[in-house]
Amino acid sequence: MDTFSAPSRSSPRELKRLYKEQPPAMGVWAARNAVTGSVFVAASMNVEGAINRARFELRLNQHRNPHLMQEWRMHGADNFHFDVVDTLKRRDDPAYDYRDDLAALLALWQEELAS
Repeated sequence: MDTFSAPSRSSPRELKRLYKEQPPAMGVWAARNAVTGSVFVAASMNVEGAINRARFELRLNQHRNPHLMQEWRMHGADNFHFDVVDTLKRRDDPAYDYRDDLAALLALWQEELAS
């Protein structure tokens, strides 16, 4: 599957349809605490969606990572920055299972960011 490439004279409706057909980026994302320097790293099949979910859960005081939740409460939302750290390239095989690749990429970034 090709990456997003719009025809030169597409209507706004056609551009929107093409955009929606693109699969979400998958990879590793991080939540960084600017006060303590702590970095919380996770992987997802949809990194932007995972970041949005983490922010939502943190604002509701219901995030599943208790250490991240504690730091969020202590230092506040303004001291956290969320970033996509790395993404995986999609393969031509639609049946390919990316879970092992995501786990390896996460382990690599956990090691990298821990030092």
